[in-house]
Amino acid sequence: MDLLLWRHAEAEDGVPDLQRKLTARGEKQAKQMAAWLKAHAPKPLRVIVSPALRTQQTARALGVPFATDERLRPDAGVVDLLAAAGWPDGSSDATDDDSALGAQPCANVPNRGERKRAILVVGHQPTLGRVAALLLAGQEADWSVKKGALWWFSNRVRQGETQTVLRAVIPPN
Repeated sequence: MDLLLWRHAEAEDGVPDLQRKLTARGEKQAKQMAAWLKAHAPKPLRVIVSPALRTQQTARALGVPFATDERLRPDAGVVDLLAAAGWPDGSSDATDDDSALGAQPCANVPNRGERKRAILVVGHQPTLGRVAALLLAGQEADWSVKKGALWWFSNRVRQGETQTVLRAVIPPN
């Protein structure tokens, strides 16, 4: 499974928190990262997004359908995010929607279980940093993920052992 963590782009300060909008710089960051994702992300890519306006605006830059998941709210925990994404094996309801970037109808796939899953989560700090720490270091820690940045993880099995691989860290421009 591939798990891509995209922190929302730069947003205005203010309250209520869920209604904060992207700044002009944030809109530019989102468009630039969306262009990178369209060129490099695995396909099909399922996109799940926090209900916060700034994450919705960030995800819209991709120009593909996405699902809003309450488990990705700004106050969400690591367990919430991993459950929403179905990490590490893609076993989540978020993985069953084929209306996403590069998706093809399932009728042509004999066994969905054999298809490699890819999920893009558009979310918040500190949850994204804590997930990154857990996946790479084996325990939660307050790692920083910059606004607009993307971290791409894969899992694989080698000699019977499950491993997490950091495939890319893409900073915002």
